[in-house]
Amino acid sequence: MQIDPADLGAEKIYRLMTGIVVPRPIAWVTSLSGSGVLNLAPFSAFTFVSQKPPMLAISVGRKAGVYKDTAHNILDTEEYVIHIADAPLMKAVHDSSIEHPPEVSEVELLDLATLPSERIKVPRLAAPPVAMECRFRQCLEFGDARSRLIVGEVVMFHVRDGLVVNGKIETEALDPIARIGGPRYARLGDIVTLNAVFQTPKSVD
Repeated sequence: MQIDPADLGAEKIYRLMTGIVVPRPIAWVTSLSGSGVLNLAPFSAFTFVSQKPPMLAISVGRKAGVYKDTAHNILDTEEYVIHIADAPLMKAVHDSSIEHPPEVSEVELLDLATLPSERIKVPRLAAPPVAMECRFRQCLEFGDARSRLIVGEVVMFHVRDGLVVNGKIETEALDPIARIGGPRYARLGDIVTLNAVFQTPKSVD
């Protein structure tokens, strides 16, 4: 089977690609509007782009030509928090994807507890095992859809006690959720550990 993307509209390509690029980690993002409304939304086009300083990227799309509240809030305030949710929070993550007017706080609607952040004004959620306070660094637009790739620097990590062992996250204990095609999610299956690969430095003549 061959599929020519030139024959498809943006929505059909989105459905196709989100079923191919799987599983995807979910950035569960809190941000503040200019009027102080605490917004919450999940984004599965999400990854890290730098380790020093630590920087994360999320892609925020448009619907009917309008960017999601998260994009407006981040560009206005330049602060936000990215959370990694675990399996018990799966329904809350899904429910937070429902679109509401900007004046509605998904955090309040879902009755989620918050905690103050250390370095930024945006509150973080209390329940997720990981929360990362971020400051905006760069925004790039891509494609005809003008999706915004928003890059921010992590200025503080909050990690649940017991998750970090020898400087590494215990992935099974983290129990993260991932997004797959459609309104479907996944948990980790089998975890396979292979021997570390070390590259021998090239000799210099």
